[in-house]
Amino acid sequence: MARLPRDVSGARLIVLLEALGYRVVRRKGSHVRLERPGPDAHGITVPNHAGLRIGTLAAILQEVGAATRTTREELIEMLGR
Repeated sequence: MARLPRDVSGARLIVLLEALGYRVVRRKGSHVRLERPGPDAHGITVPNHAGLRIGTLAAILQEVGAATRTTREELIEMLGR
């Protein structure tokens, strides 16, 4: 199992999600709501903080991976680019 990077910001994660077809639909304070349209639509909220907590990052990647049928390792690799 690939190790999660420790220095991921909310902004960097939002860029990854946009590359996966999500789009920003709302911002409230430091939280950004993204949604992916289509028959398998999915929405997720990302805290736009300088450094995401490791548990928060893991939970978001797990949920996005399930919704997009992407493995955790693929998502981690995409974060590294």
